[in-house]
Amino acid sequence: MLEHLKLPPSALKLALDLCELTPAQISRDHGIVGQTRAQAALAFGVAMKAPGYNIFVMGEPGTGRLSMVSHYLTGHAERQESPLSYAYVDNFENSREPVAVELPSGEGHAFSKDIEKLIDNILATFPAAFESPSYQQKKTAIERRFNQRYNAAIDLVDTKARAMSVALYRDSDTITFLPIRNDKALDEEQFTLLPQDERDAFHQHTEELEEYLGDVLLELPQWRRTLVEELRQLDTDTIKLALEPLFAALNEKYQNVDDVITYLAEVEKNLGNTISDFLMPSRNQESRESLAKRSMLTEQYLPNILVDCKHDTAGAPVIYEPHPIYQNLFGRIEYLSDQGTLVTNYRRICPGSLHRANGGYLILDAEKILTYPFVWEGLKRALQAGKIEIESPYSELGINTITLKPEVIPLNVKVILVGSRDIYYLLEEMDSEFNEMFRVLADFDDHIKRTPDHIAQFTQLMITQARDSGARPLTDAALLRLIEHSCRLAENQNRLSAHVNLCLEIIAEANLLAGQTKAASIDKTEIELALSAREQRNGRISEAILEEMLDGTILIDTQGEAVGKVNGLTVMDIGGSSFGAPARITTTVHPGSRGIVDIEREVELGQPIHSKGVMILSGYLGHCYAQQFPLAISASIAMEQSYGHIDGDSASLAELCCLISALTRIPIQQGFALTGSINQYGEVQAIGGINEKIEGFFSLCAARGLTGKQAVIIPTSNKPNLMLKQDVIEAVEQGLFAIYTVSNVDETLTLLMGQDAGTMNAEGQYPEGSINFKAVERLKEISDMSADDDKETELGS
Repeated sequence: MLEHLKLPPSALKLALDLCELTPAQISRDHGIVGQTRAQAALAFGVAMKAPGYNIFVMGEPGTGRLSMVSHYLTGHAERQESPLSYAYVDNFENSREPVAVELPSGEGHAFSKDIEKLIDNILATFPAAFESPSYQQKKTAIERRFNQRYNAAIDLVDTKARAMSVALYRDSDTITFLPIRNDKALDEEQFTLLPQDERDAFHQHTEELEEYLGDVLLELPQWRRTLVEELRQLDTDTIKLALEPLFAALNEKYQNVDDVITYLAEVEKNLGNTISDFLMPSRNQESRESLAKRSMLTEQYLPNILVDCKHDTAGAPVIYEPHPIYQNLFGRIEYLSDQGTLVTNYRRICPGSLHRANGGYLILDAEKILTYPFVWEGLKRALQAGKIEIESPYSELGINTITLKPEVIPLNVKVILVGSRDIYYLLEEMDSEFNEMFRVLADFDDHIKRTPDHIAQFTQLMITQARDSGARPLTDAALLRLIEHSCRLAENQNRLSAHVNLCLEIIAEANLLAGQTKAASIDKTEIELALSAREQRNGRISEAILEEMLDGTILIDTQGEAVGKVNGLTVMDIGGSSFGAPARITTTVHPGSRGIVDIEREVELGQPIHSKGVMILSGYLGHCYAQQFPLAISASIAMEQSYGHIDGDSASLAELCCLISALTRIPIQQGFALTGSINQYGEVQAIGGINEKIEGFFSLCAARGLTGKQAVIIPTSNKPNLMLKQDVIEAVEQGLFAIYTVSNVDETLTLLMGQDAGTMNAEGQYPEGSINFKAVERLKEISDMSADDDKETELGS
């Protein structure tokens, strides 16, 4: 009966031919498999230079999103101009606000080396410049003029003192007066022996001389100021003269770089004070080592090169930031502990990924930038303002951890966010500014059409990855098996899975197995073994469930008949594994008006989609069976021995058939298991996880012993999704197992119950004796019983 619904073995799996793998196709380098829509969107986003055309790459992990973006951007960036280099230098007027210096591309480190050389030249020039004969002669002349003035004033006082018989003594800058007798100065004891009147006269003369000394030395402070100014001017002239040749070459080299010329002028001006303070000959006696001097000059003048493209890497930068915390993205300021105090300067400014990607492309993980605090808002602020500002994000919280405010740097970067669909739609809904800044969506498909070109791309990728990873070469049979596995992952014979990483993992595992057997290449056998080993590693739970079915702990029948019982098919996703398992569905029917009760929903285990599938059953019953009388029924449907949440509507076909069996009391063959979704008109709709579901029931039947009467019923629309394991296909070839496809409920009922379902005629009647006829009669009987109960209730009242 209905043998035309039985699928032949050839329909259970994709059939590929080796001729599809032509050398001409395989030799081409395609990069990524398929994704033409995403590639076109990426190319458009990169070409658009207007602000706001940043790119969001949407797709699930493992679909090659990051690989394609990096590969494309790297090739595109090589044809672009290299970005400018940036450095931070000290602001000599306000050291808390370092100045940004803009340099041509690739000249940042060369500029730093030039400043290092300048420092070395300064250390070699000073204090040697102050020891030259010319400097010493000029210095001596200045000091001589001061001494002559001073000595001339003292000689006037000495002449007057001698006239008063008083001697003038000079000891360094100290002047004393002593009495003279017989051309000899008296000491203190001799002075005390003099008559009182002579002593009084000496005191009077001393006071007069001291007053006269004050008069003649009245301009001494001015003379000293003149001396200091002349010496300072001499030092300044000497420093300037010595520095001019050192800066001349630098000024000529960087004459077209305005920021550098400005900085060199500031350095030259500031060096006057630095040299006077630290590199004068008099200071040299303070035992400052040359290393300490160089370190001091380096900390004060050497530029902090923030970003600088290397000469051997032309083009715009492409930066992927795997850990986009605030400091890694926007830069940070480091601190040193100096006697318990945290100190910093412009040389402690560290660049972030935005600095390194400036002028090019920055790739970020969307989920991570939403996870780390302050990052998303900071990124939007930087893109909107077009500048990078290094600051502490915690200052907004009242925690002031920053002592520098570096000058902002212009920002010109194309940001590419890589994230899932959930994150994209979440940002689009929750952030009104998101669409203004990320106007380009590169949407990655989960599946790729199985065209000859895409197969060529897929095989090329497998071959390339195997070679690059050091694995053994892949045979054509291995490539075909990988294509089959990819189609199984996609659950479609006509599509490849975009999750190519899963196939690359199988290659690595197969290579290990090939090494253990010392095989020269990876063949289909090694691929099969790798797949089986992975299934074995992840199969603990599925094996435990199968054992419980075999020992009767979980009640599933695979032969015989039963009323109101049917084998549904479920699929479970646990961790990285997915497997199918049959589940018993039971239904009871009795007179009443409660309608169809979903027990799973009543106990809050049934999720919304499952509950929707059960509610559709009422619509089907009303449409097909209750056109001439009211639908008055009480029925309960349960997924037996299920203790977790249930979702999806793939059990609705099985639940409806079970309900009709309980209603008509026609038994269902327990050797059948079925899956499928229905609508209110009884059309069977496609469901997911078809391969795992079939294989789960087959494993139970095979463990108990195949009888040839066991089969699975699936929706006709799921035929392209079949990519079954070889043991299932072999059982079908031998007639020990069967797979039927159905497009409506009537076909399903006929297969399950072994009777004709019956087709409604023009008068809305079903053939007598058919399943549908019995369903109508039973519902009418229940409706009449309910009507009689209502009349009795009215009479009693």
